[in-house]
Amino acid sequence: MKKLNYILLALSLIIVSCGGGGGSDPAPDQPPPVKSVLIFPEQNSVCTQGTTVSATQSSLTFKWNSAANTDRYDVTIKNLLTSASTTQTTTATQLTVTLDVSTPYSWTVTSKSAKVSTTAVSDSWKFYNSGPGVVSYAPFPAELLTPSQKQAVSAANGPVALTWTGSDVDNDIVGYDVYFDTAASPALFKAGVTDSKLSGIAVTAGKTYYWKVITKDSKGNTSDSGVFNFSVN
Repeated sequence: MKKLNYILLALSLIIVSCGGGGGSDPAPDQPPPVKSVLIFPEQNSVCTQGTTVSATQSSLTFKWNSAANTDRYDVTIKNLLTSASTTQTTTATQLTVTLDVSTPYSWTVTSKSAKVSTTAVSDSWKFYNSGPGVVSYAPFPAELLTPSQKQAVSAANGPVALTWTGSDVDNDIVGYDVYFDTAASPALFKAGVTDSKLSGIAVTAGKTYYWKVITKDSKGNTSDSGVFNFSVN
């Protein structure tokens, strides 16, 4: 009888070691977070709903929709005048932040989950945080598109075209001044461009070029895109 018990024990150990002991199945793959839909401040809007903190700052509550498969959000807010960005994390779908008034900003929300490393980034929206008594708003800094930052361009393709996008909550942009040069602080290349593209610009292989766009509106307000550079090979 004792010998039989030993045989049965040995068989049970073999069955368990071969996966027949009823072990739990591996957890199914976790779905990745879904990107959030932004609500407030609205795209290209003048925000006047902030709470005054001081003569130069106001607090503003950002809001977005709840995203599936998400347990926390990173809210990134960028000052479009200084290019300085801040990121704060929250588990809620709103966040109150103190910002400078009379200043344009952009913002995004990144959906995250502790279960997966994949993230999802919302669309990027711009808005103008209004100050007391402001009746005219500077344009948003132009977004430089092509050539992109530090792009390598082939001289064999001939002259280049500079392209950008501009926007203004007043919708009164009257033109753009384009600065273009081989110097890191480019000189004025063409003033009063009314399109968001400047074509036929000759370039030379082996050189690096720098460019920026100043946006002007009908009230005399301006904004600076910041400088991009690209190389030619």
